[in-house]
Amino acid sequence: MLDNILAYLDELLSPASFHDYGPNGLQVPGPQEVSTIITGVSASAALFERAAELGADLIIVHHGLFWTGAPLALSPSAKRRLKLLFDHDMALAAYHLPLDAHQDVGNNALLAAGLGCESHEPFALHRGAPIGAAARFAGDGMAVAELVERVQRITGRQPLVFPAGPERVRSIGIVSGAGSDYLGDAVAAGHDAFLTGEPAERVMTHAHEEAIHFIAAGHYATETFGVRRLGDLLAERFEIRHEFVEVPNPI
Repeated sequence: MLDNILAYLDELLSPASFHDYGPNGLQVPGPQEVSTIITGVSASAALFERAAELGADLIIVHHGLFWTGAPLALSPSAKRRLKLLFDHDMALAAYHLPLDAHQDVGNNALLAAGLGCESHEPFALHRGAPIGAAARFAGDGMAVAELVERVQRITGRQPLVFPAGPERVRSIGIVSGAGSDYLGDAVAAGHDAFLTGEPAERVMTHAHEEAIHFIAAGHYATETFGVRRLGDLLAERFEIRHEFVEVPNPI
């Protein structure tokens, strides 16, 4: 069944379409028979320990173990993570940019839906492939205060906001995680607001000078949506158990 799950995810997410920062797909092998999937945002010992307690056969994360430019030699913490996976015979798969970009189960599409947008389309190119969502609100849009309240409600945290845009927000560019560099794309597209996870120092001045609302709601908090939805989809399709595990991160 593991091979079937991975084949389905490859077809759904098209990971080969992205020039990513690390490998997408299976990162650590495990049992072929899968009855329990655990999902989480980032590969960590804390997540793996909880997954083992829950009897996981397969763990799926947004942020995997291996990244371009990271040291090739294993650290003690990397050894501990791998030991947890091997000792408990748990497979690990990761999907990064493909799970930001997907227009149905991706982080940015789900953020747009959670905010109540009436439509969204691909936005923000990373080496030729769109990874974000450009979304529109119905009618005359909404006041920025209402938009911020909706962001807080769906992410569960108070966002950092630079309210520098127009009185009514009709369109918004969304790039979850560390997406501050795409603020310029939102400006160029004429959006009234831009939502991401992590802020960068330069964005306050940029937002004020370009008269666009900038909202940062947390890297972790903006990237729980896709992997959780993916787990639910797999549970339904393959008739297996799924549980999303929170390992809260204030960043």
